Amino acid sequence: MIRPLRTLRRRFRETPTETLLAAGLAVLAGIVVFATAETLFPYHSSNHDEGVYLQQASMLLAGQLELYAGGLADAFHPWFFIEDGGRLYPKYTPVPAAMYAVSMALFGEPRVTLAVVAAANVALVYRLGSLAFDRRVGLVASVVYAVSPMALITTSVFLPYAPTTMLNLAFAVLYLRAVRENSLRSAGLAGAVVGIAFFARPYTAVLFAAPFIAHAVWTILQGVRTDGVWPLADAARRNALTATFGLLGVGLALAYNARMTGSPLVFPYEAFAPMDGPGFGERRILGHEIDYTLDLALEANGYVLWYFATRWFTAGLLGTVVAAVGLAVAASRWFDGQLTSQRRRVGTLLAALFVTIPLGNIAFWGNYNMLATMDDPTDGLLSQFGAFYHFDLLVPLSVFAAFALVVGWRAARDSAAVERLTATASPRAVRAVGIVALATVLLVGGVANAAVLTPPVERHASATEKFDTAYEPIDSADFEDAVVFIPAPYGDWQNHPFQYLRNDPGFDGPVVYALDRDPAGDFAVMDAYPNRTQYRYTYRGEWTADPDRHVTPKLDEIEVREGSRLDGETTVGVPGRVQRATVRLFSVSGGHVEYGVENPGDDVSVAWSLDGDGARLDGANGTVSVAETDELILLVRLSQPDGGTLTYRQEITVRTTGDTVEVVWPPERSVCPLVDYCGREGTYLPDHPEEHFIGVSFETDVEPSR
Repeated sequence: MIRPLRTLRRRFRETPTETLLAAGLAVLAGIVVFATAETLFPYHSSNHDEGVYLQQASMLLAGQLELYAGGLADAFHPWFFIEDGGRLYPKYTPVPAAMYAVSMALFGEPRVTLAVVAAANVALVYRLGSLAFDRRVGLVASVVYAVSPMALITTSVFLPYAPTTMLNLAFAVLYLRAVRENSLRSAGLAGAVVGIAFFARPYTAVLFAAPFIAHAVWTILQGVRTDGVWPLADAARRNALTATFGLLGVGLALAYNARMTGSPLVFPYEAFAPMDGPGFGERRILGHEIDYTLDLALEANGYVLWYFATRWFTAGLLGTVVAAVGLAVAASRWFDGQLTSQRRRVGTLLAALFVTIPLGNIAFWGNYNMLATMDDPTDGLLSQFGAFYHFDLLVPLSVFAAFALVVGWRAARDSAAVERLTATASPRAVRAVGIVALATVLLVGGVANAAVLTPPVERHASATEKFDTAYEPIDSADFEDAVVFIPAPYGDWQNHPFQYLRNDPGFDGPVVYALDRDPAGDFAVMDAYPNRTQYRYTYRGEWTADPDRHVTPKLDEIEVREGSRLDGETTVGVPGRVQRATVRLFSVSGGHVEYGVENPGDDVSVAWSLDGDGARLDGANGTVSVAETDELILLVRLSQPDGGTLTYRQEITVRTTGDTVEVVWPPERSVCPLVDYCGREGTYLPDHPEEHFIGVSFETDVEPSR
């Protein structure tokens, strides 16, 4: 037991100080990202792709690549999933989700993966900075990367950009090790890693790997020119191994395509929206389409890069200027031969990313879509997560900014002024001046970084507060064998926007979430889960992307009431100055009856009934026909002398089967000023009377006829 401890202590002592500090920084970065994910994004962010990856991770843990919903696919359709005859599968590849699934399996907490990715990226940036210049530059580069707003925020959410960067950086380190040490093992690992990166995000991996591919081709040609075609030169053997293992990853991606879409060349991303990939001309996804011209691409990407440089890199524009200075100084030293060929090679490959990544992204209209308004950096996805399609650019920016800082520090340390100070002042005074200078640099950089980091953090905090309010009834409920019907404000999608409310892969968890749809769809879900307690989740207000615009949530337990005839009574309160009430009963399938009440008192009571032959309203002649599955609507419109109206609206989901009629109870109720229908903005909240006018009340009941 003592010998291994002694060996570990010896290795610790032999490890360079910069490496130990970088390891500590990596661990700290992981802790900070975990804490950020836990506190700033407890319900996930406003980018609803997070729910896709987490749903996919839970599927992988269950041994599934698809969800099998059968006839209920429309009720369970998650955001960005493709429906194929009762089968549902995500448009994204499973690599990022598999990373999240590992920590879910080991720790029951997917945020552990976020912490590991953060720590790994910091360590890999340190390694690349050390290879390009020296360990001190690598250490500073890891700090610059770790504190950048985009690295902190985007790594703290369940999106694929930081994990793919981790794969790309691991490929770069392994490739460079293979070149430096002529290591076939590192070459093979580099190929395997870049192949997985391709599987994760093909376009991103190609843009990052392009400079390395060009370097590999160049070294092979150099080897052929020097040693001939046969036997293979070292460079040819290394790169052949890298290419072989890389192509295995490509083959795995194509096999996955064939399994999911039926064609190895059709990615699920393309199956979801064929006109959503890279390219110019008509681009389209769901109901959104534009003519993506080169001029528009250049304009949009110009804004994206400018906002990246001024708002999402460390210290904003100041940090970007420092990185530009570092690149210029490094280039001069490359040409002057002041750096070794190995360091020149690493630095050149990193600098080439400033070309391949921006140029490649010009062809991708996603950079246009992340800008809600191109000239407004405080709106759209870019305002919350940064230029995430350019995430890999954080690495060369951090390395060259670190190089400029270290070179500047060394120049200041060796300057004539410092020499004079050293000659005339005491060592303590010299140390004090150095500490003050360093503190000044850190203070200026810290203030600049806080200025760019604070706005997106505040935006996310506001969104989290909104989610916290909206989910309060869900979090307070103790669901066991429950079905919860949820609204779909953005179309017929689950987890858009309510990505926190996800189903287990088998749709058999303690709670099953189903979209609140038409009567036939809702009854189909109830029939599929006859022994579960049913709930309806709704809210008062309009759900928008504005984090400061909240809704007031509501969770009702619902049930199916049935009988050969159902008798109902609805009583509504009458505010002051009401002159007339109009009572109207109608169904969606057609037909209506109504009557009027002059000078109503403090309330209006309405009696109505329903059986297999239709619905009737006491006080009105005639019968309202009701289809096999239908919606029966009761309106009580109160009118004032000046033309103002207030309408109570009761919507009842109905099904008739032979001699039996069924209704979902309680019905959905709303109170609408001036109009007869106001959606969820008028949802009646009996527990929140402050949300309604004085005098408003709404009571209703239905029982089988005796």
